[in-house]
Amino acid sequence: MPTYAYRCRECTTTFELNRPMSDAGAPAACPEGHDDTVKLLTTVALTGRSSPSSAPSATPAAAPAGGGCCGGGCCG
Repeated sequence: MPTYAYRCRECTTTFELNRPMSDAGAPAACPEGHDDTVKLLTTVALTGRSSPSSAPSATPAAAPAGGGCCGGGCCG
């Protein structure tokens, strides 16, 4: 079941609720009993590896060339 984050506009408490996706838009009361809450936008970071057969082949990025003050030899 997804977890949704909310913030109370009255007491500024941030809290989370586990609820079905079908109830994602339903109002949520804060733990202090206030009804003026807003659902927060949360992001999900997915990490992991895909199998070599499903991942497109990528060419390694070229190393950056010189330039700039310390990369161009003007320091020291």
